[in-house]
Amino acid sequence: MKEVKIETKLDIYEDFDELPKSIQSLMELAIEARDNAYAPYSKFNVGAAILLDNNETVIGSNQENACYPSGLCAERTAIYYAGAKYPKAKILKMAITASSQNQVTDKPIPPCGSCRQSIAEYEIKQNLPIEIYFMGAQGKVVKSSSLANLLPLLFENSVL
Repeated sequence: MKEVKIETKLDIYEDFDELPKSIQSLMELAIEARDNAYAPYSKFNVGAAILLDNNETVIGSNQENACYPSGLCAERTAIYYAGAKYPKAKILKMAITASSQNQVTDKPIPPCGSCRQSIAEYEIKQNLPIEIYFMGAQGKVVKSSSLANLLPLLFENSVL
């Protein structure tokens, strides 16, 4: 038997103002997208903004549907739009923010499992890590230098 230890490194910013200016700008786009989310069922709005290596930025927000699970998360909305509109561009950074219409969200909210797997697919495809910043509506912001920190045992095409 062999024991394997997996470690994750995350950077924690105490609040939005501590972020580098370029990330503040990206997060502001994610906040704008979050405010335009369509979430009448969950009352949980999520926004994402992605910076590409061609200096384009794309956004996405969660889009719900009464016929669960037909809706789509903000992260996947943004990442699939980036892939469709700029198929040769690489994703450098992603900012994600989430808020509840029912209570204050002051803890960082990471991508769900489906979104992690979708982001992993692009990280593997482009052979370049994607920086991911995530937060609630306020409070601390978490930075992961790669999706692999959030999903260390990736399901990827080499197993197929």
